[in-house]
Amino acid sequence: MVSKSGAHCKDDPHCFNRYHPAIQPAARAKPGQLIILETRDALDSDLNFESTADDLAALDLNLVHPMTGPVFIEGAERGDVLAVTLVDIEPDEYGYTLIVPGFGFLRDKFTKPYIASWRQTRLEATSEQIPGVAIPFNGFMGSVGVLPGDPEIDTILAREGALAKAGGIALAPEPKGALPADLCGPQGTAKDRCIRTIPPRENGGNMDVKQMQVGTTLLLPCFVDGCGLFAGDVHYAQGDGEVSGTAIETGARVTVVTEVRKGLGSLVKVPHFEGGAQLKKLAPSAFYATTGFPLKQAGEVPVYSTYLESKKIESLTNLSEDLTLAARNALLEMIDYMVKTKGLTPEQAYVVASVAVDLRIGQVVDVPNYIVSAILSLDIFK
Repeated sequence: MVSKSGAHCKDDPHCFNRYHPAIQPAARAKPGQLIILETRDALDSDLNFESTADDLAALDLNLVHPMTGPVFIEGAERGDVLAVTLVDIEPDEYGYTLIVPGFGFLRDKFTKPYIASWRQTRLEATSEQIPGVAIPFNGFMGSVGVLPGDPEIDTILAREGALAKAGGIALAPEPKGALPADLCGPQGTAKDRCIRTIPPRENGGNMDVKQMQVGTTLLLPCFVDGCGLFAGDVHYAQGDGEVSGTAIETGARVTVVTEVRKGLGSLVKVPHFEGGAQLKKLAPSAFYATTGFPLKQAGEVPVYSTYLESKKIESLTNLSEDLTLAARNALLEMIDYMVKTKGLTPEQAYVVASVAVDLRIGQVVDVPNYIVSAILSLDIFK
């Protein structure tokens, strides 16, 4: 068991928030042993049932994400695959979903801070901020992975640096708030090589895949001896897309079991996962769905858009083969549906979409109009 201690990650020798192969193991385990990891919420925050939207201004995003571990898996070597089966998640009583200005899929539409606090059991989560809604417990590790090796660090820094230089979004190493401090902090010996936890990569990390629930086995390529298994950022529940930027974020006690699959790193180069009948519980008994096409409204330029920004669009415009725009339009239709039929405010509907609406690709062949559906479980409305 890897227990947490102290109020925050900086107080805990078993916690880190950057990736580097030199991070020392917090524990060792043999394949087949149950491993219990006590995790913190994604923001390493002090948020609680009394928190308000005003408290979001004090959040320090340099602290994202606190990870528990790493755990050295005996017998695992670089070139192997670590199979990690999620056995159980015991959620904390408290969870939250946020709208943070400047973050999220619709950050140009939702520009003011908002918080929904959730009271959680093993059955469902309810919020005073969104009365009449109960979200079923479908917990999973938002972030889970293994430590990258030095060659992977070289590759990641080169490609993400090139992306940033070309004008794309890429997060360079940031020593402020970085842990472990002696390695990744402002005076750390490897401060320029400790990579951020926000994007998922070959080593796993912040994948936010809701299907990686209890019973599912995650396959991770091993880049260092012992692999360096870690987990954190548990989600009590999430919709496919996590559109507001947060799911129901919570701390938890996570139980996993591992298996080493020797020499399979040549096949599994990025995370894969496998499972069976356990995914059936995600299917709602009743649902409502909207669809979206790559159509751009007059005058609208989403903040993440790279298309037609230099032209003034005066009428509805058809773009070609754009899944991002199709997903955006399906989501906007769904928010409008919930506002008009469920009596929610736009902010409430956006939060509900983040934790309970699944964005699904319908087809990517019927040019120019690819289609995305937004699927809402009607079971959550009480």
